[in-house]
Amino acid sequence: MDSVENLLRKYAEQYETADFLPEDPSWFMHQVSGEGNQEVTAFIASCLSYGSRKQFMPKIQSIIDMAGGDVYGWITDGRFGQDIPDDDAECFYRLYTKHTMYGLFVALRQMLNEYGSIGNYVKGNAADGLSAVKAITDYFSSKGIETIIPKNTTSACKRVCMFLRWMVRDGSPVDLGLWSGFIDKRTLVIPMDTHVLQEACRLGLLESKTASMSAARKLTARLALIFPDDPLKGDFALFGYGVNH
Repeated sequence: MDSVENLLRKYAEQYETADFLPEDPSWFMHQVSGEGNQEVTAFIASCLSYGSRKQFMPKIQSIIDMAGGDVYGWITDGRFGQDIPDDDAECFYRLYTKHTMYGLFVALRQMLNEYGSIGNYVKGNAADGLSAVKAITDYFSSKGIETIIPKNTTSACKRVCMFLRWMVRDGSPVDLGLWSGFIDKRTLVIPMDTHVLQEACRLGLLESKTASMSAARKLTARLALIFPDDPLKGDFALFGYGVNH
């Protein structure tokens, strides 16, 4: 196991750098100013981060362009409705129609207008990483949003966990750490998809065949043995292992 631990520590140091950003959706939250704006930009970026990066990265950029860089204001004052009308038939990105995106933005607008920020909502409804995932899925499920945000925490909730990593982990050239004051990064759950699952199984960290929340929590617990103060450093480590093997 020592060799696996050393390998993962090496890759974590090698890949958690500013050079990681330009090819990753986390890049977009660094392109806007203001904490509320960064939060909302990061949240939307996480929602669209599936499929091919060559396809979803331009879609995320298109939203920042529509919003003139003020994604928070674009949502809260309802301007999104002019750019992305409530159209059930027209595709926005892959499985998401403009109607799907419009519904997400309406629900997000309600959250922002009621709580002021996504962080304020999470702070009032969660005490750790897992309950933060649940708080986010519960909110959007209560608004009828299930295509984009999972309706509960049975699935791995990969993109929600990724968003939380961006918001909570501090001292990182990639993650923002805006919520580090009320969510402990040691309680975060690794963003798990089939690729992360495969790499973890190849390294002997996991035996699960399904990317579920249960598997994600088991993997996070294994990574906490290697990175006790910051288990999600292991997310960069597994990325690096995947690139090199």
